[in-house]
Amino acid sequence: MGERNLDFDRVIDRYNTGCLKYDSAIRRGKPKDILPLWVADMDFKTSSYIIDALGEMNTHGIFGYSEADEDYFEALRGWMKRRHNWDVEERWLIRTPGIVFALAMAVKAFTKEKDAILIQQPVYYPFSEVVRDNNRKLVISNLVQDSDGKYAMDYEDFEQKVVSENVKLFILCNPHNPVGRVWTREELEKIGDICLKHDVLVVSDEIHADFVFEGEHTVFSKVKEEYKDISVICTSPSKTFNIAGLQVSNIFIANEKLRLKFIRQISGAGYSQLGLPGLVACKAAYKYGDEWLDAVLCYIKENAHYVEQFLKARLPKVKMTRLEGTYLVWLDFRELGLCDHELNQRMVNEAGLWLDGGTMFGKVGWGFQRINIACPRSILTTALEKLVTAFGE
Repeated sequence: MGERNLDFDRVIDRYNTGCLKYDSAIRRGKPKDILPLWVADMDFKTSSYIIDALGEMNTHGIFGYSEADEDYFEALRGWMKRRHNWDVEERWLIRTPGIVFALAMAVKAFTKEKDAILIQQPVYYPFSEVVRDNNRKLVISNLVQDSDGKYAMDYEDFEQKVVSENVKLFILCNPHNPVGRVWTREELEKIGDICLKHDVLVVSDEIHADFVFEGEHTVFSKVKEEYKDISVICTSPSKTFNIAGLQVSNIFIANEKLRLKFIRQISGAGYSQLGLPGLVACKAAYKYGDEWLDAVLCYIKENAHYVEQFLKARLPKVKMTRLEGTYLVWLDFRELGLCDHELNQRMVNEAGLWLDGGTMFGKVGWGFQRINIACPRSILTTALEKLVTAFGE
């Protein structure tokens, strides 16, 4: 039996399902009827192979303590090899309930209180939270834009901050959320050599590795052999297959000393086995999910093109940052001349849209909004028409 869930135009009612995206508006101070395109999950049914595997688990009816079997790692190894040409070893693997949890564990395992940790804003906001909440010093090296709006790393500023602040750890977003960059091997090598030179550990969040539309994803630790000893590579099927609620991530640490420190930190937090549904879903996804993912990538790529053409025709003052990877589009509203507060208020009260405001990702996000385009085209069209209503001339 082949893949069945390939109708991405189908609108699925997610209300009253305990859904964070659709059921939390009032609790979070938003109007009940707002259209939510903020949190990064997809409005598509996951692969039918995953649903079937979970159905078999439910039919068995015993949900005791569980561990991943050898078949789990073989599925994981196969996926990483054929999708990213990355050879992983089983001894490198530590499973966690999520990547943000893993980031926090890495901060605690590899740094002390008051140590400096560097991030590149605008960036996924939990990066700064896991630094500050663990009483570490947050150091920011902002990404910079060229005349076409494309973001790049500022290597000179990065190294200057690493040296002057005595940075111990760098959290890399690869591919980048929210600006949609897929970092090239050359870019990663430049930043990696700086970290190698100054003994900085690199924790690379690669949760969006499977969503690449231009170029190709490069796993940070495989850029150079030496990077294996300074790398923590964070992966997960959660974004790829829309199973974030099942809480499963696969963290790879080749350096044995770092790996043992990380494991001790997780043990100290009182965490042991993952939940059974996450293990079952991950194995099914990585064994049988290629057809579903290939189809969803085509659909999202078409959605991105649709947004770009729509804005050029109907709302030319709103600029879409070119989407190389992820399904999160970074929209630039600065040409409208609105202060950040007014932009956010009009987005909610006049457009009736719930997006993620740009300053959530750092001060350099002023005047931007992040929109999730992993939804049926009809929902996306409704959202874009709402933007025209609120911001069109």
